[in-house]
Amino acid sequence: MTEAAIDNPEHAGRTRQAEPSIEGRIRATTPRVHILTGAVCNNNCIFCMEEDRDGRYVTNSATSDDSVRWILENNADTEEVCFTSGEPTTNRALPRWVAMAKRAGVPTISVMTNGRALSYVRYAKGLVAAGMNKFYVSIHGHEKRLHDGLTRTPDSFEQTVAGLDVITTLKRYGVSLHTSTVITRRNLPHVAAIYRFLRAHGVDQVVFNVMQANGRANTYFDQLFPPYAEIAAAFAAFAEAQAKRERRVMAFLVDIPLCTTEAVPDFNRGYVERYLHFEPASSAHEVVDPAVLDSRIGGEDGGLVQIRRADLDDAQRQKRAECGRCRYDDVCEGVWGNYLRRYGWDEFVPVVSDVAEGCATR
Repeated sequence: MTEAAIDNPEHAGRTRQAEPSIEGRIRATTPRVHILTGAVCNNNCIFCMEEDRDGRYVTNSATSDDSVRWILENNADTEEVCFTSGEPTTNRALPRWVAMAKRAGVPTISVMTNGRALSYVRYAKGLVAAGMNKFYVSIHGHEKRLHDGLTRTPDSFEQTVAGLDVITTLKRYGVSLHTSTVITRRNLPHVAAIYRFLRAHGVDQVVFNVMQANGRANTYFDQLFPPYAEIAAAFAAFAEAQAKRERRVMAFLVDIPLCTTEAVPDFNRGYVERYLHFEPASSAHEVVDPAVLDSRIGGEDGGLVQIRRADLDDAQRQKRAECGRCRYDDVCEGVWGNYLRRYGWDEFVPVVSDVAEGCATR
């Protein structure tokens, strides 16, 4: 789970007139390509989406040199290839696949990681030498007790922070460093402290991801998931206070219905990326509409099927008739059904645009 914030935030944020709206940024996105690296992870996060790791093991572990080569050859125009699923650094093939992406001419080669393996300088340097130039590191607190309590993995905090510090030293090679912090009841009160801690460790963009209400986040929903309105209010207060300390607050709130975040500065409203990946045809029928399955088949032997984020999420998110009046309707993905079963619709008020006045009303 990660973000898409803004491609060139320092440039886009110079003046309010030059700053693209959240709707404009979402409409302008192009999907990046995910390459699944496996189901093994050396953390045990309480909110992990992949709760059924045994069920996903075969699918996520099916990637081979041949399938990576086919994906790269058949997505030659992609701007970014991201290695993800499980913990990519536990897969020994990762450096080799990164090098393949570099040879294919992919401009941005990234990884979603808990960052622990990056604390080993030689390993991190090897990834950068192979072609990795963007790191999304998951970290969920600014202190050991908070982070380790959420990852349920002793000493993971020290290793992840050490990994951030190593990547920061490699920025001279054109590397960028983003982080992802999953918002929970436990860390929401510490958003400001987390942000300042991460920026002090060289992070370029600090992304706060609202949980997706599936997997373990659904299992432990009542313990973990604050209402969207509470999250938005806390983030807005943080952003306002932090704006008095620095010219540009490089924090982004992601995967939360936009109607709840009107109080958040538009620059700091992020969005979840569009992406596609490829799974073995044997498992894809469970998530892809049979009507389009044939058009998604690929791979050298027809053994792969293209999966899009919408295939995974659309069936679990909902909208109601009132959403059709909202200025964000065409870019909003709706609300998780599991969330609505707990909190209902009351906090979701359509934001109605007045085109003539150039403003929005609730």
